[in-house]
Amino acid sequence: MRRPSVRAPGGSLTGNLVLLTTVVATVAVLLAGFAAWRTARSNAEAQYRERLTRQAAVLSVAPNLSVLLLDQAQRLTGATGVRVAVIAPDGQVAGPSAEAVTPRDRDALLAGEDISTTAVLSGVRVLVEGRPARDGAVVLAQPFTEVDAAADRIRAGLTVPLIAGLLGAALAGTLLARRIARPLVGAAAVAHRLAGGERALHCPVHGPAEAREVARALNTLGTALEHSEGRQRAFLTSVSHEIRTPLTALRGYAEALADGVVEPGQQEEVGRILLAETRRLDRFVTDLLELARLDADDFRITREPTDLGALVQETARAWTQQARQQGLHLSLEHPDEPVIAATDAFRVRQLLDGLLANAVRHTPPGAPVVLALRRTDTGRAELQVRDGGPGLTDDDVRIAFQPGTLRDRYTATRPTGTGLGLAITHRLTERLGAVITLRGHGPEGGAHFTITLPEGV
Repeated sequence: MRRPSVRAPGGSLTGNLVLLTTVVATVAVLLAGFAAWRTARSNAEAQYRERLTRQAAVLSVAPNLSVLLLDQAQRLTGATGVRVAVIAPDGQVAGPSAEAVTPRDRDALLAGEDISTTAVLSGVRVLVEGRPARDGAVVLAQPFTEVDAAADRIRAGLTVPLIAGLLGAALAGTLLARRIARPLVGAAAVAHRLAGGERALHCPVHGPAEAREVARALNTLGTALEHSEGRQRAFLTSVSHEIRTPLTALRGYAEALADGVVEPGQQEEVGRILLAETRRLDRFVTDLLELARLDADDFRITREPTDLGALVQETARAWTQQARQQGLHLSLEHPDEPVIAATDAFRVRQLLDGLLANAVRHTPPGAPVVLALRRTDTGRAELQVRDGGPGLTDDDVRIAFQPGTLRDRYTATRPTGTGLGLAITHRLTERLGAVITLRGHGPEGGAHFTITLPEGV
């Protein structure tokens, strides 16, 4: 069943991105507008000062400033509200803007310097520009009201661009958010379908780098799920077959006993068959339970200093008789000095028992089985189980620890167990924090298992 999509309290990714990009763009536009608003007046003032400078330069080259003052100068500048004053060589100031000329400005102009300042003329603030002339100096004054009017015109012109910028920011944010969110929304849909049990799905890989990585991860996950569930189905099929076989025998002989068709002389043989099948079924169920327990969170490992030399000697003594019964020679290799490791002795013995059972089962009579303990160059303890059996191919090594895989592969050609032993060994090794490696052919010709325990005492 497909799981319904759940929208988080924070809203959708698209909505959040639209809001975020719109807010960022809006702040940027408002800051730009504020800066333009503040600079509008200074720009207007600069324009009017430049105009006054050009007019003062024109008047400064006039042949007779006194005659020009009330006639041509006023006609030249009066239309724009500019007022003119002239300074005679003797320091006398005349003209409508004479009030705006301070003694300091007058002395500077007569000394040949330009002036650019502000002043108050008839109660109104004015721009003041002065230039030296042939026979004195000329001073022009422009009321700030003209500057303010020009600044207002500039500011009014900013309104439409600012509004357009805000709308453009919102539109760009929406388009960008959709472009970023679209592949993520598609990936979420694929994830929900995977969670609902669909397989063989493909998530398109496009969009930003992070979205592409999510899509690739989902595709990898889908493939892994499909492969894992396929292996689980095959394993369950194998398990059902293994359980059904002894159950069929048990049922058949039980029905024969119930129907009284078993002759008295055959009852002992039937009992032995029932006991063997029961033990076989019990072993298989025990292995299944052990594999399940290894995956449980409450599986306990008790680490304490362990004398591995004593442990392997005890293990070798326990397996020597069984090896002899199979016509095998079990040898033990271990260093003279003690090898101490912080580990769970019971679980290490369980590992060795599992590997030795596998070796004894597959090794032909007359071939060796070796249990070895050694200390590596890095100081870590290493346990080995080697045999003189037929060995394994490189492909066998690759899938050896998968439940039931080797059993299915060699059922018709080699003695096999439940198919779970190596899977249990591998999982238990991981639980111990150790590493197990497998070579298809060791020094004795057969399989070569090595368990490297973690460091520490």
